[in-house]
Amino acid sequence: VLLRALSYLQRHGGDGLASMSAKAVLNANYLAHRTSGTLPLAYPQHPPMHEFVLRGTAVREHGVRVLDVCKRLIDLGYHPPTNYFPLIVDEALMIEPTETETPETLDGFAAALDRAVSDAADDADLLHDAPVTTPVRRLDEAKAARELVLRWAAEDDA
Repeated sequence: VLLRALSYLQRHGGDGLASMSAKAVLNANYLAHRTSGTLPLAYPQHPPMHEFVLRGTAVREHGVRVLDVCKRLIDLGYHPPTNYFPLIVDEALMIEPTETETPETLDGFAAALDRAVSDAADDADLLHDAPVTTPVRRLDEAKAARELVLRWAAEDDA
């Protein structure tokens, strides 16, 4: 599959696009291999292209959701992956490393994910309170969904 995709890109998208696409696929496969020991791949029968999905249902036994793991990743210095596909993969983490990530950055993310999952087992409250290192703490996402504010307005001084 990868060779067919690269062949197509070389014919139609130029060598640069093919090279960058190959790096994105390589990074996704590398990171999938590094993280699948922490949380299982949702679709292990399909090798990743530029992204992959981990299944985080195991953290529920500690009273933690994947959303909590993602909030903990913020405290550990990483932008959290997409984490909500309840009708497709329960407790999903969709990870899409870019082609510009270094092996060191990918290893760092894998270590942070491993730590966040370990923290769930050791101290679930740490994840429930996360993020704690940001100027704005955890938002009330249910309230935000119920009370949409779609544009900013200055507060009335009166």
